[in-house]
This record gives sequence, structure tokens and C-alpha cells, in this order.
Amino acid sequence: MTGKEIREKFLKFFEARGHRILPSASLIPANDPSLLWTAAGMVPFKPYFTGAAKPEVRRVTTCQKCLRTPDIESVGRTARHHTFFEMLGNFSFGDYFKEKAIPWAWEFTTRVLGLPEEKLWISIYLDDDEAFDIWHREVGVPAERIVRMGKDTNFWEIGVGPCGPCSEIYVDLGEERGCGSATCGVGCDCDRFLEIWNLVFIQFFRDEAGNYTPLASKGIDTGMGLERVASVLQGVQSNFDTDLFREIMDFTASLAGVKYGVDGKTDMALKVIADHCRAVTFAISDGALPSNEGRGYVLRRLLRRAARFGRVLGLQEPFLYQVSRAVINQMADAYPELPANEEHVLKVIRSEEERFGETLAQGMEILNRLVEEARATGSTIIRGEDAFRLYDTYGFPLELTREMAAEEGLTVDEEAFTRAMEEQRERARRARQETEYLSEKDAFYQVLRDRVGESRFVGYDTLKTRARVTALLKEGQPVEKVVAGEEVEIILDVTPCYAEAGGQVSDHARISSAELEVEVREVYRPVEGLYVHRGRVLNGILQENASVVVEVDSERRWNTARNHSATHLLHKALKEILGHHVNQAGSLVEPDRLRFDFTHYAPVSPEELRRIEEMVNQVVLENLPVETLVTSLEEARAMGAVALFGEKYGERVRVVKMGDFSLELCGGTHVRSTAEIGFFKLISESSVGAGLRRVEGVTGIGALRYIRAQEEQLSRIAALVKATPSEVVHRVESLLKEMKELERESEGLRARLARFEVQSLLEQVKDLDGIKFLAAKTSAPDMDSLRAMVDLLRERLGSAVILLASPAGEKVNLVAAVTRDLLPRGLHAGKLVKEVASMLGGGGGGRPDMAQAGGKDPSRLQEALQKAYTLAAGQIKN
Repeated sequence: MTGKEIREKFLKFFEARGHRILPSASLIPANDPSLLWTAAGMVPFKPYFTGAAKPEVRRVTTCQKCLRTPDIESVGRTARHHTFFEMLGNFSFGDYFKEKAIPWAWEFTTRVLGLPEEKLWISIYLDDDEAFDIWHREVGVPAERIVRMGKDTNFWEIGVGPCGPCSEIYVDLGEERGCGSATCGVGCDCDRFLEIWNLVFIQFFRDEAGNYTPLASKGIDTGMGLERVASVLQGVQSNFDTDLFREIMDFTASLAGVKYGVDGKTDMALKVIADHCRAVTFAISDGALPSNEGRGYVLRRLLRRAARFGRVLGLQEPFLYQVSRAVINQMADAYPELPANEEHVLKVIRSEEERFGETLAQGMEILNRLVEEARATGSTIIRGEDAFRLYDTYGFPLELTREMAAEEGLTVDEEAFTRAMEEQRERARRARQETEYLSEKDAFYQVLRDRVGESRFVGYDTLKTRARVTALLKEGQPVEKVVAGEEVEIILDVTPCYAEAGGQVSDHARISSAELEVEVREVYRPVEGLYVHRGRVLNGILQENASVVVEVDSERRWNTARNHSATHLLHKALKEILGHHVNQAGSLVEPDRLRFDFTHYAPVSPEELRRIEEMVNQVVLENLPVETLVTSLEEARAMGAVALFGEKYGERVRVVKMGDFSLELCGGTHVRSTAEIGFFKLISESSVGAGLRRVEGVTGIGALRYIRAQEEQLSRIAALVKATPSEVVHRVESLLKEMKELERESEGLRARLARFEVQSLLEQVKDLDGIKFLAAKTSAPDMDSLRAMVDLLRERLGSAVILLASPAGEKVNLVAAVTRDLLPRGLHAGKLVKEVASMLGGGGGGRPDMAQAGGKDPSRLQEALQKAYTLAAGQIKN
């Protein structure tokens, strides 16, 4: 059974049992900064299990793409370790529980997949008698094949929050795969018993004191690794030997002219490349980009590790983008976003691989320097910490560092390297938040929402409404009233205020009643359905349960709306002008400006910026209606609405339509027609990372103010160059031409002066053991002029040692030269100039034949020049 068939059979099995098939969520967790990657099938459903959100349906099944990287160095060395994998799962949010989850798991495993019942073993939590009874009495699994295990393996919890026991299905792969121990069984570290399915029964809530309370609404969270199941059904010993990997590995082997299964070193390289290319292909398609931090750094490490193993296969030129294309071809049916983003993915990978060549060169330079430092100190060992830095920062494997060190007669402190590696792993383990469901603060607001009820948002339809104060918070604690001068967080039963979300800043507002005035400067939504208004009481006393009037700052709202609507038009224009690989990577919408980050591989040219700006303004002039509708996510996608990377959407979504030009999923506030934007002006374009560009713009009155400021600057420049604004360009061009003429004349004068000075310097040449020697002070204005004088002297003297100096304010420039015929006699320009510079409080150096340096104490220059004669004499070999 192929991987594709297993995936389809699983989803259809649960669809037939009342589950809705949902597409895989992004590898970038939506609205969850605590997670770096989606690392399990349940991650998209965390809010449903915690109660932070209400599910549209109570039965769901998915094939979730997942990414984990804590054991990246194990990938390729073992049969099961991967960075990217697919997790099949079925979920219940307060619907069915163990009584259905267990029999269905058994039915699918035995009847659909056809695994022999006698090969299957079950693990349960040690006192989960309910699960035991279902497995044994209802399903019919013999009691001797049901193993009770402890809390460390069969109880799922993450501190405060929902938790519960687990039950796992294992396949006995046979004694020949075992360790031979008499105690070998389920839970043994050997390869005999392979876990293929984990069923989590979410039935308790653990509080801060460690007490477990039964949940009123229980849940089911199951996960079956597709790659593992495929290895069992296809009768292979490694996940890499399944069809999910072999097609990719065979393609890579054909690029390199090698064969899989012949050589262990080659096989490992092919496995690493296949695994890492799967991971980066999906991650980049979902909006991640290589960088030096966060998830971007993970991508960079994966790409570099894969490229490095490509060199093991003899692949020196960029090739990973071709392997990525093979991944896309294989996975296109199951994940249509891959072919849709193919051009973008391949460009990012190729660009990053080309950059790796530069990084590799930097790493080699550092390694060479470490070798020199070790020799200089008489050491025969390269420090493990330095070797680890080469590994971690520049992608140098320990093996390469060890090999290069051995060529220089050195060894590597591998124990220190291992310690540094373990320290990093421990930091990563501590930093991982993959099991953190709900922060303490979020839990507080969730309890508050459950107590006072949700806030009803009416801000799409009105900017002013009456409301009731349902709760007041002062310094994070509930209070019954606040007085003038105090800061407060206010919860209302209804609000017209937009809470910060989707890159759009929040509204400002005024809350009032008789003798009461509150200034609201921030509105946010800590948990779904709860709007928190943060502000300051200006006058009066604000009390819980008070009736108030809430009025949004309309000027701020409409200015923000103009910029938000312009952002949608800008997004579409970027795609039209630059290409459909462009995807939004971030945005900021404020009243006075907009900022938009997007994927692109080169600076946007002035001509492209002009066309983008014109396209947006053309749509503004067309006065297209801006319409919104609420529909299902499935219907919105069918309409062609643009969904943004990293955003979390419910089953019902809001679509913003601007004529036939733009269609996006968006919860923000917008103008009523494009004409209300007034005018759009791009004001900057810049890079914010590899493959990532940023543009900023202004609209309406903000655009007018920007243009006025530019006009004022132009007028000031015109006055300075004594021209009218329309003549400025011509006048500046004339001035630049005059400057160049003056520079040429100045260079000619300097050259003539240098020749005169050189003639004078020739008279100062001394004899040094039969060698012409010159150490002198000059009037050269800069280092370039000083080098030019040295070149003239070498030409005139033929064979000589030359040291010239020129004071430059509080510093001294130094240049030394030794003609090549004198190098065999031990003379070294770099060493000479370095010693002279040290007498002047400076430093420098260079090649034996040419070097330069700088000093900080001009007062000792004459003394240093006199000393140079003795220093040079000391270098001469007889």
C-alpha cells in the first residue's frame, strides 16, 4: 500500500464516521508565538481543547504536515528520525470518547490496513481500567498483549491545562528486529516493537496545585505517523525505504551519478537530502524564509546540512532546488499549495544554496585562522568550543574540522565539542514551547470571559454605542471601581472598538456618561470573544455594571481604514507587476502610514515601483465598491480569496472584495469605496532579509503631507544651488560636472607635486649593507597618495626597502615596500611596518613585499623613522 493510499484511506474512513476532513494547517502555527513549528496534528486545534475557542464541528480528521528539529543530527543515521513528517489524526471536541476512538482505531488498523491482529500490542496508562476493558472486552485484544505503563510514557500533560491518559498501538516486527533480551517487550528501545498510533484521552484539567479535575467536555486527540505505517505495510526496515522517500532519493542519486544501497556514506547523504528537502519545501511554501533567527535559522541549518551532504555526493553546484521540484511533483495531489508556490520555493532554495558557498568560504577562513592561532601558542589542539561554532554557525561538520586539523598536525577537543552540543540541546529543550497550551495570563482572561460573557463587536456598522461595563481590571486584578487619574482595563458587553489584529492597530475611543470620561488608547483581544479596552479615567468614577457610551475616534478609524484598503490594493498590484510568487510576509496598518513585507528576490526597481503605484491609484480613481461578506472558508477559497500565511481562520470567514480587482480574507476595517482612499504614494522600498522586501506608503491627507514635505525640500535645494525647482536637476548635473573637472585638475596637481617630492626623497636614500634604504616623512594627504609615492620610488630605485609616513591630523599613515629581489634576504615589509606602527601606538601589517599601517602618536614619528633603519638591518640574512 502506497503512502498516498494510506493517507486517502485514513481520511475516508473517518469521514464515513461523521468526521469533517480538514486540509492540513500551515507549518507556521497561527496566532501562537509560543510555537516555532506545527509539530503535531493537534496543534491547530489547541484552542478547542483548552476552551479558548468553540469548534464549528465536533468531529475532525486531518493529515497534518509537521516539522520537528531537536534531533537534526540523527536524521539519516537512524531508520525513523525525520524533520518533516505527516501525522494522520482523528479528533473529537466534546463528542465521542474512548468508547468509539478505541474500536475505530482497531478497525482501521486490522481491516483497512490489514495488519495481523496477533502482531499488534496495546499500551495503556497504568490505572486506566476503562481503556483496558474496551480493548479487552469489546475489541477482543488478549489481556497479555495489553501493557500497563507509567505516567512518563502514557499520560499526556503540559503543566496547567487539559490532560489525560494515552493508549498506543504497537506492531511486533519480529524477534529478528529485537535486542535478544529476555525482557524485550513493548517500550523496549530496540526496533522490534514499533509504535504506530497514539490515542490521547483528554479527560482531566490539572490546576496549579497539581490537582486533577474531570472535564465536563472530554476530547480525543490521535496521531498516526504516515511514514512509520508505510514502512510496516511496505515491508521495509526503514522509513527511507518507503515510496514516500525513494522517489526523491532516486532522483538525487541520478543527479549525482550514484546508486542507493551500495555505500553507507552515500546512502546517508541521500537520506539527509531527501528529508531536509521535504522539510524546507513545505516550510517555505507555508511562508517561512531562511534567516539567522527563529524558524528562519532552522531552515538555514537544514538547507546547509543538505547542501553539505550534496558535496559528499560530488554535487558542488546548486542542486537542492531541483530536488525540491521532485518533492513538489510527488506531493502535489495531497498538498495543492506546493505547485501553487513552486516558483517561490525554488527561487528561495536556489538563492540560499548560492549564499552557502560564500558561508563555506567564511568558515574555511575561520578554520585556517584557528590553525594559525593554535600554532602560534604552541598548542596542538583546536578548542571544542571553536569547532562547535564552526558547526553551528557555518555548517561545518565535526568530521570536516577534524580532517582539516589533522592535515595541519592538529587534533580537535571532541569532548568539549560534545559538551557544547549538549548545552545547546539542553537550551533548545528548555526553550521549546511545543507542549505549552495556555499561558497563565491567557488562562486568566479565559476564566474572566467565561464569567462575564463575550463582548459583542459592532464596529463594522457603527462607531458609537451604549454598553455595560462587565468587568474592570487594575494592575491585572479585578476591581469594582476606578477613579480619575487611574489606568484601567475595561470589559464591555458590546463595543464598536476594533481590537489590534491582522497587522491593523486598534481604535482609540472615548467612554463616557454623566460626569465620567475615559480615554481609551489600546484595545486588544487576549482570548477569542473578549475585548479589553485599556485606558485612563480622566474625570469621574468608573464602576462595574455602569451604563456608558462608547465612541470611536472616527478620524483615526477612517485614516486607518484608508491605509488598510490600500494595503489590499498594493498586495494585488505587487503580484501583478512582480509576479505571483509574491506573498504577504507581514504588514502594519496605522492611521498615518502602511507597511507591507513580501517575498521577492531582488530590489524593486524604480520603474516597477512607479507601475505599482500607478496601478493602485488607477483602482482608486475607478471608485470600485468595497464589499464584505461572511461565508465558509471552503467557499471563500473557491471564490479565489487570498488567505495569508500564518493567519488562523475559523469555519466562517469575512471576505473583503474590491470590485473585480482584489479579494482577500480579512477581519479589518475598510473604506466603502476605493475612491475614499483618496491618493496612494509609495515612500520607501528596502530589504528586511534574504528573499524578503518591504515597502511603505501613505494615503489621503498623509500622502498630501508627504508630497508637500518633498516639495519643500526641493525648494530648499533649489535655493541652495540658485535655481528654480524645475531647473534643479540640470543645475546639479552642471555642478557635478564642474566638480569632476576640478577633481581631475587636483589629481594632476597632486601627481606633479608627488613627482617633485619623490625627487627630493631620492636624495635621502641610505645604504644598508649594500641595500638602498629609505625611511622618510612625506606630505601625502591620504593613504592612496602615499601608496602612489611608494610605487614611484620602487620604479625609480629598482631595488630597495622603502618606508614612507604622512601625518593625518592626530594619526599617521604608514606604507612599507620591499622589492621582490630582496625578499630572499629576509626583509619583510609587513613585519617592518608593524613594528614601526607599534612605536606610534598603532598597528598594521601585510605581505612581505607591500604593507600598510597606522599610528596614533605623530609626536614620535621622527624617532620611529630613525629606528626603522635598525629594524630593517635586523631582518637581513647574511
